[in-house]
Amino acid sequence: MKRKPAAALAVSAFMAAACFAHAQAPASKMQRKDPMMTRHAEGTFDVKTTPIAADDATMGTLIGRYALVKQYHGDLEATAKGEMLGAGEPSSGNAGYVAIEQVTGSLNGHAGSFALSHIGAMQGGSYKLSVAVVPGSGTAQLTGLAGTLTITVANGKHSYSLEYTLPAAAQ
Repeated sequence: MKRKPAAALAVSAFMAAACFAHAQAPASKMQRKDPMMTRHAEGTFDVKTTPIAADDATMGTLIGRYALVKQYHGDLEATAKGEMLGAGEPSSGNAGYVAIEQVTGSLNGHAGSFALSHIGAMQGGSYKLSVAVVPGSGTAQLTGLAGTLTITVANGKHSYSLEYTLPAAAQ
């Protein structure tokens, strides 16, 4: 009998737990009584990436690691720290990355913290990027925060647009 790698078992266990929790949740927990209004935030940010020692590439593709430090300005006044993993050949127009960052500050006057998850791919010079608030990561006045963030880079400057919702109790 072939054994599954530990990572595959962890993913399988996570998916099974998520499906079980969804199936067991009472209907009142799965439906919101009041629809939440989508809000918008935008501004700029500065980012500094610092290489972290790379893993051994003798097993295949080199996976680069980077520490992230960001400063958000505008509707989101915050600092962020995180880590990014990347692979591929960016110079050829083909690469991918994933990242998690912890954001702490104020979003349109609501103080707290939350995490963002990134997944990006570049193929033939075309980009696909998805950045989302990690469910359940909001704290303080940002508890229950959900949303997606769009990043734009123009003339070497980074800007963001965040479409989000907050529960009525947090607003």
